[in-house]
Amino acid sequence: MRQWFEKLVKSPRGWFAIALLSCILHCFLVGPCPIFLNQDAIVAYLHQLGSWSIFAFIIAYIVLTLIGIPGTILTVAGGVVFGLVWGTVWSVIGATLGAIGAFLLARYFLHDWVQRQFCHHQMLERFEQAVTKMPLQFVLAIRFAPISPFNVVNFLFGLTPIQLKPYAIGTLLGIIPGTLAYTWLGVAGREALSGGNSTPLFLALGFLALLSLLPFFAKGKDARFQRGLSKDSTRVG
Repeated sequence: MRQWFEKLVKSPRGWFAIALLSCILHCFLVGPCPIFLNQDAIVAYLHQLGSWSIFAFIIAYIVLTLIGIPGTILTVAGGVVFGLVWGTVWSVIGATLGAIGAFLLARYFLHDWVQRQFCHHQMLERFEQAVTKMPLQFVLAIRFAPISPFNVVNFLFGLTPIQLKPYAIGTLLGIIPGTLAYTWLGVAGREALSGGNSTPLFLALGFLALLSLLPFFAKGKDARFQRGLSKDSTRVG
């Protein structure tokens, strides 16, 4: 234990990990982090900040992503506070920057720790193989499904040989549909709860469900395509 501690304090990465952990603990015990688990509290807090609300929203999204807390509640709250268009824009920016930060943590600063946590993850081998063949397309496919574990995926990509550019571009573009769906839920939910039309809420739920099911349809289509290729090759042989 003593050798481990001495190694930790002598390493720049060790001090970075200590500082990051201290900030996280401070946020949860003293700062505003507990409100991130309460959508109503998020909305009230952002309204209080006024012109600083956009900056605070993006920073909060980055912090949540870095420490592995899903930002879904924050995305929905963004729809309530900023509306559909700008709520989607700010959420996409915050989530993308947070995903890049988690990627860099996994690759450079906390690589050994992340490697120990995820080295046996069933998705890691698939990721490593896919990013060597078509990195941008694979990131887009993973990010497009809103049911994929966003925070886990950030760290997994950091353990693969993928370059930062295709990862960042694929993340930015791939999360737009899912972010739009969750932001729409916030906008439509606010309207429905205030006694307005509830149809947009059901449309938003339907859109989110469709996005969640698309990967399963794609897998089924790909499997049928592969079977067709196998039959054709058998006939030729």
